[in-house]
Formats: sequence, C-alpha cells, structure tokens
Amino acid sequence: MSGDVKAGYMRPLDLRHGRVELTHGSGGRAMVQLIRELFARHLDNAHLAQGNDGAVLPPAGGRLVTATDAHVVSPLFFPGGDIGRLAVNGTVNDVAVMGATPLYLTAAFILEEGFPLADLDRIAASMAEAARAAGVAVVAGDTKVVERGKGDGVFIATTGVGVLPDGLRLSGDAARPGDALLLSGPIGEHGMAILSQREGLGFDSPVASDTAALNGLTAAMLASAAELRLMRDPTRGGLAATLNEIAQASGVGILIDEAAIPVRPEVAAGCELLGLDPLNLACEGRLIAVCAAADAPRLLAAMRAHPLGAQAAVIGRVVEDARRFVQMRTRLGGVRMVDWLAGEALPRIC
Repeated sequence: MSGDVKAGYMRPLDLRHGRVELTHGSGGRAMVQLIRELFARHLDNAHLAQGNDGAVLPPAGGRLVTATDAHVVSPLFFPGGDIGRLAVNGTVNDVAVMGATPLYLTAAFILEEGFPLADLDRIAASMAEAARAAGVAVVAGDTKVVERGKGDGVFIATTGVGVLPDGLRLSGDAARPGDALLLSGPIGEHGMAILSQREGLGFDSPVASDTAALNGLTAAMLASAAELRLMRDPTRGGLAATLNEIAQASGVGILIDEAAIPVRPEVAAGCELLGLDPLNLACEGRLIAVCAAADAPRLLAAMRAHPLGAQAAVIGRVVEDARRFVQMRTRLGGVRMVDWLAGEALPRIC
C-alpha cells in the first residue's frame, strides 16, 4: 500500500512502483496524501492552496466565459501528447475561440484501481506544463476511484473560465454570405497520431498530435482588428463536422477548396491506406475562423505571424444556400458534398 498509517504517519507515495487504490478515493488520509504528494506537487498555486471546497477568485473585469469537457482518449499517451496535456489544451481552446482570455481551470479525475502512480504522476506533470504554457491555473479539482475493471485507467473532466471583453461577440450563428473562411494549419494530425499508436502504424516521418493551446493565436487574431464573425476548433468530427455546425447555426452554405486545405503528406497517405477522409479526422491545435471577406488578408497575415498559424490558409467562403450544404471544389474541378459523419470514425479520440 502506498501509505501505511502508524501513529499518524504515512509512508511517502511510491511514485515508481505504487498503484492507485480504492482508499485513494475514500476521502481519508490516503486521498489527502495523493493530492498533496502527486497533484499539488505539480499543479500548486495560491488558489488551489486555499484548500477549500471551492476557490475564491478575484474579479475578472469583464463578461465570463465557461466551457467544460471530458477526456477519455485511448491510448492515454500518444505521439505529441497525453490525456493530461489534451485536457488542458482542449478546454483552454474552447474558451479561447469564444474570444475570451482563459484564466482558470478545474479538473476532476476518475481513476481506476490499480492504475500505476508513475503514469498518473506523468499525466499531472504534463497538465502542469500545459497550464503554464497557456498561462492558466488549475484552481480546484476532485478525485474519485472506481473498482478495477470498471474504468479505463483515468478519465479527466475539465472546466475552464475566461474573461470576454465588452462589445465582442463571436458566435456560430454569425457567418454571412460572402465571408471568408480561414484555417490555421494542417488538419487530421491528432486523429492520425491516435490511430497510428493504436494500430502500430509506422511512417517515414512520424505523425504527432497537434495538441496545443490556441489562446496566443486567438489573441493575435483579435488584435488584428479584422472583422471576425466566429472561431471554432475542429475536434471530434474534424473540419467536416465543424463546418456543418456553422452552416446549420448560421443558415448559410459553405464552399471550400480542396487544394487550399493543408494536409501533411503522412496524414494524407495514412488516410488513403485506411480509407479515411482527412476532413473527418480530429484536430486539437487548429482553429477555423470566419471573417468579412475584405479583412481576410489582414487576418491571414496575423495568423501566419504566430507559430501556431504559420501554415494558415484561406480555404473557402460562405455562400447563400437555404439547404445549408457544405460543399467542396475538388482538385479535379468537380464539386462534392461534405457531410456529417454517419457514425464514429475513431472512438475515444479525445
């Protein structure tokens, strides 16, 4: 056991060989020890150190934006990241694409009995690194443990809070015919990284997840003063699903250009081999932006000036279409529908 109680003393956690036990979720000393010696060691900050049932936070000075997400990715560790980094970046991005500055996160962990403490320590360290890089603090959390066989190692649920400047409104229903559609970089890398890890696929140049916090990029885009309508991050369902969501919410059609959409050769080759469409593969460090057509060059320049937007491109435009179709002009000159997925192409992707 990670901590035998003798006269009020508990042995330090064995982070190399120990495993999660049911007592780590019991609310007693073992749980407090897990929080102090593992989670707080990586995630500690003044708000978390308050040690209360909730964190008291200073006034934000603007409208609040909140987003919540659950992360059940399999495998937990993959090229370019892990479930901890994904949990931080995914929630930061959901807040950032609303135009808000992400400030705080909360995190809830569902742990399975028997999960190695070394892996949990690695995940917590990764979360801390991602939070520091994004400039956010994990201010509250919770830990539960389920019996062996009733979980899958670890699930993480995160909630993010950010502040939105007065007068700024970005919304999925704001796209208008004539607007330009921009993409921040190559698509499908996260989905292909997960798939290659699951299936043991090898590439001449390994495909790594694109997981990254986008709040620096979104801040640069907002500072450009371009007339932004909306931003979205194409995660589950990929670019295709996100474009259809925008078309449905705004009551418009969307026409994209296949030749303009950046896709890494390794991702394209993997999709061809497996019969997948890169438009359906998840991204975790890309965003879609819709802006007034006249401001597209300015916005594109601002995106390309940021490391996470260096390969940004204008990939299409918003059109009038009462049917709300998303269509793509192919490299051969034809036009095809870009529809929603009928099912789950890759389950447990994020």
